[in-house]
Amino acid sequence: MLETRQLINTYTSPLLICNIPHNSHIKSAYKTLIPAKQFEMGKPVARHHNVMSQSTYQTVVLAQRPKSTIVPGETFTIKNESMVSEGDLKDGQILVEVLYLSLDPAMRGWLNDVRSYVPPVQIGEKMRGATISKVLSSRSPKYTAGDLVTCNPGWTELAILQDDAQGLALANIPSNGKTTDVLGCLGSTGLTAYFGMLEIGQVKAGDFVVVSGAAGATGSIACQIAKLKGAKVLGIAGSDDKVEWLKELGCDDALNYKSADFAKEFKRRTPDLIDVFFDNVGGEILELALSRAKAFARFVMCGAISQYNSSKPVGPKNISMVIAMRIKMQGFIVFDFIPKYADARKELAQWLSEGKIQRKETIIKGGLGSAEKALAELYNGLNTGKLLVEVKPESEDVNSKL
Repeated sequence: MLETRQLINTYTSPLLICNIPHNSHIKSAYKTLIPAKQFEMGKPVARHHNVMSQSTYQTVVLAQRPKSTIVPGETFTIKNESMVSEGDLKDGQILVEVLYLSLDPAMRGWLNDVRSYVPPVQIGEKMRGATISKVLSSRSPKYTAGDLVTCNPGWTELAILQDDAQGLALANIPSNGKTTDVLGCLGSTGLTAYFGMLEIGQVKAGDFVVVSGAAGATGSIACQIAKLKGAKVLGIAGSDDKVEWLKELGCDDALNYKSADFAKEFKRRTPDLIDVFFDNVGGEILELALSRAKAFARFVMCGAISQYNSSKPVGPKNISMVIAMRIKMQGFIVFDFIPKYADARKELAQWLSEGKIQRKETIIKGGLGSAEKALAELYNGLNTGKLLVEVKPESEDVNSKL
């Protein structure tokens, strides 16, 4: 199995990004150097290794709505909260410490005061986010101290949660997996790829599938699921390194959309036209895909990351192709499939254990203060695979449901 973890250390080293191969047969691991200080959120604040020894803990709240791009130091602000402890718990509550925070493209949409599938984050409200957390104290029969859980406490170091809180569950980590998989290939990322490709895309053997944003967390899993179902896959990414990785994943072909001849090459490499288009990008790439769609093609509308920061989003000018080619375009949200999560996770875990799914992570080290800048850079292609912030280094004295 190929798996590379990208680590970005923002406090302990002045300059460090490295890819660490976990298996020696990787065809090409690459290194990128990014100035570590660019991930600081304002002036770094020294944090003790044990947050419970402090008088306050940190949360990150929305300071103002971005007009286009997220502006580090302006969009969000760090807020110090009075320390909480076991004595603050009521029956049925647990105290958790956040270890890893998931950063996802959809977060940009949560900052806009518009109608959507969830209400917008309010000014002064803690930013939302899924996490892997450790239970520090419990007054619930469902959880004990040391348990690893997935939960949605938002951008915070600590949180008190009801034991029936939405999204709270013991972390189901397969014996061959690792902690962060429950936010990545076995979490909402993997589930989004799974349901998008199988339920919406209805991919089948012999299909020609194109995936935009293919080197991202969801796109990379979507590519592999399509291959597992017998499809031919072309992935679109934003660098030559990412293109090479997509080929290592098993994509039949891959293109760098930043190359000068991308549009010409895309047309040349889609001679049989597109059966399924899994779109994470929108904009000009969506327009190009519409021009190469087969009659009755299925377009899986998962995301539009190229448009999230635009004050004047660009739609495809050839939307009439949907009529001419009788294209089915369907948007979806992974929450639509909650009743099917368990079965999907079981199959994803099986593929992972068999080496049929490979993954990468980009982990930003340096604590909660790194999250704002990292989220801003997500839309500039910072990550390969899943993007996470390490809020606190994981210790060994944790329990997970295997």
